[in-house]
Order: sequence, then structure tokens, then C-alpha cells
Amino acid sequence: MPLGVVFSLLAYGIYSCGDAIIKGFSGNLGVFEIGFFTAIFSVLPAMLSKPAGEHWRHTWQMQHPWLLQLRALSGVCGTMLVIYAFTSIPLAEVYSLAFLTPVFVVILSVLVLKEKVSLPRWIFLLTSFLGVLLVVRPGFRELHAGHLAAIGCAMFGSINTTVYRTIAPREKRVSLVGVTATYAIIVNGMLMIPHFTMPNFQQFVMLALVGACGGTGHLFFIAATRSAPASQVAPAQYSQIVWAMVLGAMFYQEFPDQLALVGLAVVVVAGILNVVSDEARGRMFQRLALLRAPAPIVPVLEAEAKPQV
Repeated sequence: MPLGVVFSLLAYGIYSCGDAIIKGFSGNLGVFEIGFFTAIFSVLPAMLSKPAGEHWRHTWQMQHPWLLQLRALSGVCGTMLVIYAFTSIPLAEVYSLAFLTPVFVVILSVLVLKEKVSLPRWIFLLTSFLGVLLVVRPGFRELHAGHLAAIGCAMFGSINTTVYRTIAPREKRVSLVGVTATYAIIVNGMLMIPHFTMPNFQQFVMLALVGACGGTGHLFFIAATRSAPASQVAPAQYSQIVWAMVLGAMFYQEFPDQLALVGLAVVVVAGILNVVSDEARGRMFQRLALLRAPAPIVPVLEAEAKPQV
């Protein structure tokens, strides 16, 4: 297994552990407090990702100030919504809805960036959406505000991703990281004031762990992108579905039913096929065809036939 894929799996596993810890705050701390303290605790690991030659004092020297601030605001809003979702609905359901982000990214890329999308990608995206419907089953079960929050997170995530693709080649990493962190601290800090409750020691430790998971996961993800192409790194994010089921079952007694498991499997398979390149997808289908093909019948030449006595 390529080293970059290992790093990406570690990154998404660490992210999932942080998400599971956030779920433990359900009913104890508000969304804005969680966002404020985890943003502060994630700053230190993020500072280690600063490239040589860049300085944090240049954070606000931006090439695209409005787009960069739009990305920061969309990131803050998406984080708020996903925190609310984690504290109100099962982990696996949050991930299944959050993985609608590629659907919204493709829609924005067509409408805003004027990109052309192939028919297979549309099919895979539609299949992912159908998988999400199997998990959530609107109209057949009660839906909560957490489900809408997870969908909102996917929408803001698509804005974040689309803007990032536009500005990343021309913006410094200290700006990409620092502006978002500043917005997260200030916005959450202001919104948490009316209902602020001082966390106890155990909660502070948990908040520090969430921040450490976010910052450390980010470092592993950077290492992954430096060690492997995006087509190998991107599919690793769907490992979070597995982490969600394992952590949800171990700590929160969350057990998806059989139909939900089918839906989660559909989301994972369609999502992976969507993010890999056309060449990689072709190789995968060729290997599957070889595995399923019957073994060829090799005729025995008369000259090689065993003579009868």
C-alpha cells in the first residue's frame, strides 16, 4: 500500500475519533462553545504545517481577499452545522449525508466554473444520493434537525471546496489556514457569549483532544497529498463510514439496520468510483471482469496427447 494512502487513512481515522468525541458533548456544551475551544486547541498542530518561507504575520496578505473570506465563513458555518449534527443523530447518518458534498461540488463546478462533467460521474453521484436515501429514508422514518444540519454542512462544504480549488494555487498556506482559524475563533466566541457555560476539567480535556485530532489529522492529510496523487488519497475519506459504525457501536450503542448498511455500502462504492480517475476506474472494471470470467478451456494438441497402450 502506498505511503500516501496510509497517511490518508490515518488522517481520516483521527478525524473520525475527534468527531466521536464531539458526540459525547451532546446536551452538555453548546455548539458554539465546542467550535470555539476546538478551534483554539487545533491552532498549535496547524502551526506545524507552515511551509518554509511563509510567515504567520503575512496571513492577511491575500491575493483573493473576498473569496478567501467566503471560504472561511463557509467553513465556519459548515463546522457549526456538523457539530450540531454529531450531537443529535447517529455518526453513520451524519457521514452519509455529509458525503453529499461531491454532488453539490459537481453542481457548483458546472454552474460557476463552467466545467464539463461526464455521464459516468453523474451516474455515480446519483447512485450516491440513492444510497443516502436508503440510510435516511425520508417519509418512512422520523427526521430530525440534525439531518438538515448535515445536509447544510455538505452544501457549505461544497462552497468551501469550490472556492479552494479556485484560489489554492495562488494563496499562501498561512492565509488558507490562518484566516479560517481566525474566523472560527471570533464567530464562535461571539455567538457563545449569551449561553456560555464554563467547561469542567474533563470537558476541557475532551475539547483539547478534539482540537488535537483536527490538527494532527490535518498534518497527516498534508503528508498524504505530498506522498500520493489525489486519485489515491481521496477515496480514503470513505473509510470514515467504517469508523462511524465502529465508534458509534462501541461508545453510543448505534447499530444501523440492514437497509441502512446497504445504503452505506452504496455510498462508499459509488463515492470511490466517482473520485478516482477514469483510467483507474477502467483498470478496476477490467480486474473485476477477469475475476468473474470463466477459466478458458485449453485444447490438448494431438501431438501432446498421451498415447494409448
